[in-house]
Amino acid sequence: MSDDKLAMEEARRAAQHETVKSQVEGEVQAEIGERAATKTAPGEAQRIDQVATEFRSKAVNEVVDTEREVQRSRGLARVSQVVDYIFYVIYALLGMRFLLALLAARSSAGFVRFIVAVSNPFYEPFRGIVASPSTDSGHTLLLPIVVAIIAYVLLHLGINALLRVFAHRKTEI
Repeated sequence: MSDDKLAMEEARRAAQHETVKSQVEGEVQAEIGERAATKTAPGEAQRIDQVATEFRSKAVNEVVDTEREVQRSRGLARVSQVVDYIFYVIYALLGMRFLLALLAARSSAGFVRFIVAVSNPFYEPFRGIVASPSTDSGHTLLLPIVVAIIAYVLLHLGINALLRVFAHRKTEI
């Protein structure tokens, strides 16, 4: 029986403790509320409104600037895609011309003449840079095309790197 009395007494004390604790918390919160209400002077409230307005303005400007950056990056990404496409066409033309020369394709064939005519503007600056070894049967290893492809790859990488610099410009924090 003494265990029951002890448990009941402990429960009563815990309930009383919680009541006192709640009362003290309420008083402290009320005091904090009173102090906050009395501390705000008319000039201080105006200053708080001014700071809040500045923060709102900065937030709106940041959103607008971010949207501009996103639009600019999208435009540069589109330009990068076009540049990639152009360089892939150049690679394909020069590669096809290289293969046709290596396989000793007949130069009188219409497709060969077409590839040579279309790829000439891209091949011409590199013609004669290095010798092109060939066999007696007409197979030619056009090393200037290899040099041209390497030069175009480097140019392609340089242009894309430059576009990336403009697209991923660091913003001020």
